[in-house]
Amino acid sequence: MCELSRETIDQILAKGRIFEVGGVVRDRMLFNKPPVKDRDYLVTGIPFRELSSILRRHGKVDLVGQSFGVIKFTQFSKGKQHTFDIALPRREYSTGTGHKDFEVAFDPELSVQDDLHRRDFTVNAMAVALDNNELIDPLGGQADLGHKCLRMVYPRSFEDDPLRMLRAIQFAARFEFLIEPSTFTALRRNSGLIATVSPERIAEELGKLLALSRRPSEGFRLMQATCLLKEILPELEATVGVDQPGGYHAYDVFEHIVRTIDACPPRLRLRLAALFHDIRKPQAKRITDTGATFYGHEVTSARTARKVLRRLRFSNDLIDDVYILVHKHMFTTDVSDKGLRRLIRRVGIERIFDLLDLRRADVIGQGMGGTTEDVDQLEADIKAELDRKPPFSRSDLAIDGAGVMGMFDLVPGPDVGKILDYLMEAVLDDPEDNTRERLEEIARYFFDNNINSASDKGSMQ
Repeated sequence: MCELSRETIDQILAKGRIFEVGGVVRDRMLFNKPPVKDRDYLVTGIPFRELSSILRRHGKVDLVGQSFGVIKFTQFSKGKQHTFDIALPRREYSTGTGHKDFEVAFDPELSVQDDLHRRDFTVNAMAVALDNNELIDPLGGQADLGHKCLRMVYPRSFEDDPLRMLRAIQFAARFEFLIEPSTFTALRRNSGLIATVSPERIAEELGKLLALSRRPSEGFRLMQATCLLKEILPELEATVGVDQPGGYHAYDVFEHIVRTIDACPPRLRLRLAALFHDIRKPQAKRITDTGATFYGHEVTSARTARKVLRRLRFSNDLIDDVYILVHKHMFTTDVSDKGLRRLIRRVGIERIFDLLDLRRADVIGQGMGGTTEDVDQLEADIKAELDRKPPFSRSDLAIDGAGVMGMFDLVPGPDVGKILDYLMEAVLDDPEDNTRERLEEIARYFFDNNINSASDKGSMQ
């Protein structure tokens, strides 16, 4: 947590007024403790250029938001730096859909109350004056906080910025608020406008819902009830009402998925994996005499995860992590030592414990009272295996690519990779073979019987 220095605040107060605004005020009231996030500030009574000049005496000023009346101010203290948004009061006038076309009028002479009236929800439309600690609450945000009620500030709020609909969902889930009736009605009425919002902004709010909510399931149920789900994640909407006969699940696919998300520790990639782990079950469902099967759903669900996450512009590294966790989530816990090492190798040391947590959550999400002693034992076995430090990647091999090329007079290319992969498989079976002498022997065998022999056949044709 960081705040503006007292010296900076005092120099602003010598010319005008400064307020803490938005989420910091909300969170302090909600949790009855100092906020853990950096503050946002609003300054009245000082023209933009003069405010910039004052701030330059105390840190770095970035005017990238000057057309909106916002200054990015970086303060340096004790070898650390913190950046704050410091804004002038403003009014916004939407001239198009998706918050893409709008006019902003900022004016230092506007009151803080005028600025608060343009915000999204009453609980975010409060300010605290730093000269006398007065709470400015023109819209009843403090009362709504007390009643755990989420209320839009004005009737066209979602039309002016449709992303606010998804913010409403994640706030309701994250803070366990109820959405008041007129706000809920506006969500349903305007749900189609979410299609005008950029994928990056949608991904950011989904990330907050998944990582910051105790029960993200409440958010996904609200999305389904307000018709936002079919706009944002039609693949998840398709799981609603798809039953799972056979005695292994108490819920339909949608309810199982969202309960599995809740049961996961709040790590983004893990909860994203839970979101997608069964998402293609409706398409894989086959009715049998004893219920239904869903063969291969882990493969198609992993592909869908990659497709959707790319659509939402998540990072490639996160997409790769989620893909592997979904693809491997049907692993068996009854494995030999060799099978254990292969599982670690294929999932990755950095993901293996997330995979185990995903299985535990999957069992809880089934709603049948299942236990996970087998997963606990597998985790103990994995930790013991990792303590022995067997080779799990090419970099752990006693011979590297340069050594392989030197042995067979090869140039960089796929043949080198094939040899290294063969060596990797060999040491997964027998870690004690990871010596240079033994790996050279294994490499010669593979080269003679696969690469060299293939070259001989090619030259004869």
